[in-house]
Amino acid sequence: MTIEGYAIVFNQPATHKYGARSFTETIKKGALAKTDMKNVPLRYNHNDNVMVMARTKNKSLRLTVDEKGLKIEADLLDTQSNRDLYRGIREGLIDKMSFAFTVADKGDTWTFGDKETTRTVTNIEKLYDVSVVDAPFYEGTSITARSLELLDGEKRRLDGQRELEILKLRL
Repeated sequence: MTIEGYAIVFNQPATHKYGARSFTETIKKGALAKTDMKNVPLRYNHNDNVMVMARTKNKSLRLTVDEKGLKIEADLLDTQSNRDLYRGIREGLIDKMSFAFTVADKGDTWTFGDKETTRTVTNIEKLYDVSVVDAPFYEGTSITARSLELLDGEKRRLDGQRELEILKLRL
């Protein structure tokens, strides 16, 4: 059961309203250049009370910084909770991600206006987790299920069609 997606998407502002005020945050490209990502768990909704689904320490979670952002790929252990989560992702019930982090000293800038506050993050010091979530802060994140079973099923279907076409030609 392999899942993959983006926990962070660079240069994509997220805005949330709080009454008459709004808060916008943007993670800039390059913000992960010096980030400590040695022991990052994959969680569900950042919940410490749920078993960790994968982790960088044992390489079941792989994190890659690319042009788009922070890409994750995880091989889930065969547990009931992971099977349930995998099915939820595969069926599109759960399709977003989040991340818990701290900012390095002078790693962000804030602008305070009358009705809007903005934060631009340029240097993330530590990544504490990446999480598959129901309600993300950043809508541009994503998570999908990769399934070799689905690939094998499609191959069998195509092979069956080819065999049928060959039979038709023989007749």
